[in-house]
Amino acid sequence: MFATLLAVVVALVLGHLAHDLAGAMRDHAWFRAWLRWLDGRFPEDGVWRGRYGVALALGPILLLAALLQWLLRGELFGLPSLLFGVLVLFHVWGPRDLDRDADAILDADTGDARRAAAAWLWPPAYRHAARIDPPALVEAVFGAALRRWFGVLFWFLLLGPAGALLYRLAAIVAEDEVAASLPPAMVAGARTLLAVLDWPVAQLMTLALALVGNFDAVVAAWKDAGGAALRLDTGFLGAAARASVRGEIAQEAEEFAEAGVAPGAALVFELGPLPELRDAMSLVWRTLLVWLAVIALFVIAGWVS
Repeated sequence: MFATLLAVVVALVLGHLAHDLAGAMRDHAWFRAWLRWLDGRFPEDGVWRGRYGVALALGPILLLAALLQWLLRGELFGLPSLLFGVLVLFHVWGPRDLDRDADAILDADTGDARRAAAAWLWPPAYRHAARIDPPALVEAVFGAALRRWFGVLFWFLLLGPAGALLYRLAAIVAEDEVAASLPPAMVAGARTLLAVLDWPVAQLMTLALALVGNFDAVVAAWKDAGGAALRLDTGFLGAAARASVRGEIAQEAEEFAEAGVAPGAALVFELGPLPELRDAMSLVWRTLLVWLAVIALFVIAGWVS
């Protein structure tokens, strides 16, 4: 647990302070080249072109990562294992900085510039469908947080470096631009795998969101969106995020009203442009802090015991 907490802190700090280093270390061109190499080596009717072909793409890499993870365990008081975990998590975190992407949207001068900036919140395969209406931006922020932060963190916590690598590589096969050049059945299998990996993460994100936001509104939205059903759909996270942001905006408007700020243009001026986006980012960070606090409690409990 301590290694997980330290790895996350290092990934966050370096990602914010060393953008060039983060960009260089989070380049997954090597994996895209591996996918293209496999695509050129297997026949039309091979396993590669079926829905289980994703196992051929991920299996060798994950086996190597798991082997290294096992060999380094317990060596030199755990320092090599810790360094390996930090390197892997830093590599699969992001790859883009979510705060910088949100700030770029807020700083955009025109609708076209804002739409171009907002497109980075969507995975590469879905950027053509990017929208800049507030509900869509709220959903996109939480979707990006799931893909960039919480997914890799959860599977790192559960399975170690190999788990974090599994999540990132599955997301690349399912949603990266390279997916357009891969066999459709194989990509469909990768998307099913990604949905399986996403479901528990989205559930825990929603739980943390309920704790840091409007609990009743989040739970109601979660239920209405089918969050209680056992199906591979994470749409409930976006519904819960929208409900929570609406509650945040309503609370802020009420506070401004109590302070004597008139509704309308004055209130818009006080809240700033796209307050929904700003509040969505605030809620994402508060959700992450809840996760880190829980990890820290486990670390403390381990030390005490």
